[in-house]
Amino acid sequence: MYIYTIIHVKEQNQRPYLIMGLEIGNNKAAAGNPYETSTSPSPPPLEFSPHHPYHQLLKQTPKMVIIFAVVALSCLVVYHSSDTSPFSGDYYSFAAGTFLADSDIDLDELKIILKNATMSNNTVIITTLNDAWAEPNSMFDLLLESFRIGNQTKKFLKHLIVVTLDQKAYARCLMLHPHCYNLSTRGTDFSEEAYYMTQDYLKMMWRRIDFLRNILDLGYSFVFTDADIMWFRDPFPKFHMEADFQIASDSFNGSPLDLKNKPNGGFNFVKSNNKTIQFYNFWYNSRLIYPRLHDQDVFNEIKFSPFITNVGLRIRFLDTGYFGGFCQPSKDLNKVCTMHANCCVGLENKVHDLGIMLDDWRKYKRSLVNRTSTHEYAGSWTVPQLCRGSFHRRRVIKKKDDRGRKSWLSRTFFSINPHTPFW
Repeated sequence: MYIYTIIHVKEQNQRPYLIMGLEIGNNKAAAGNPYETSTSPSPPPLEFSPHHPYHQLLKQTPKMVIIFAVVALSCLVVYHSSDTSPFSGDYYSFAAGTFLADSDIDLDELKIILKNATMSNNTVIITTLNDAWAEPNSMFDLLLESFRIGNQTKKFLKHLIVVTLDQKAYARCLMLHPHCYNLSTRGTDFSEEAYYMTQDYLKMMWRRIDFLRNILDLGYSFVFTDADIMWFRDPFPKFHMEADFQIASDSFNGSPLDLKNKPNGGFNFVKSNNKTIQFYNFWYNSRLIYPRLHDQDVFNEIKFSPFITNVGLRIRFLDTGYFGGFCQPSKDLNKVCTMHANCCVGLENKVHDLGIMLDDWRKYKRSLVNRTSTHEYAGSWTVPQLCRGSFHRRRVIKKKDDRGRKSWLSRTFFSINPHTPFW
């Protein structure tokens, strides 16, 4: 088993770097490639191009080697001092120490829900909700409605697991849906709307990645869908069956293999295997290298890493012609599978425009029933409306008091996400 250690180097204003591999199983520590002496199967080493900052750090003075050795010895001492060492397990991580979040996962309950919701191929559909998104006439109601009125999508409701992030959302979920799992996070209140790129937003996004890697580890593949994604058709025929990990695109350039596509982490289909489990560990712990980025932007940073090639992970990007959104809409309603309220901030903006989107879909379905010619009607969207330009507009942050009433606290401006192509 291998772990990697991050050391914060103060010299020359450098960022924290992954600098050392530690082999616990054989009680060996090494600077450089830790896999040379291993006789058991293990993940491939992390390698960096000559221009990568990690590579440059490895060329530092011999003094750094001494630091590496000291840290490695310290890790071994910690490992042998406890039977519940965070290093135990079949994974390796960037962090020298536990990387598990401050959360309580009831594995017994989770296993029961997974078993009840799974398809025949051990695949489930997962979404996440907090109280703000679960309120009546809000995002959760829209999501469920899309499954009901979509083309052969109602059948997927029995495979949908709703992961709630607070008690109020959990209570609301139980009223409307059979498969609800409450994921608590100690010391964090996720009940209110998490505004884009705030600390609560970042915590929520990484909590999601942390939870999903547990699903993979339990042997279940999953389709993850944000609650602001409307389902209109069965997506499975449009998935790439050879892929291990496939993800939606904010902007799709026509090639599912091209890593230059701009991903959107709100929708992905991931098969459970050793490659994806290792990748989700790698992805989750890469947040330590990029502490100011959310999961989607970190994926953009690591998708070119040799680690991906070394583990053999097959990545595919989904065509926005079938898996569209406000960034790059699916223009043909005869083909669309899902539509996402991406490139949009503000719960009220999303709810307003998604409600109109569902109306557009209903009009399209009525047109098919009343069609008098054999000409195929492609339909059209009348959104985005309020979502258009929402990144530029002045926002008013609302909070709830102890009685659940909303109050106006302060005004804020949203900065533009440089990775978002357009909105």
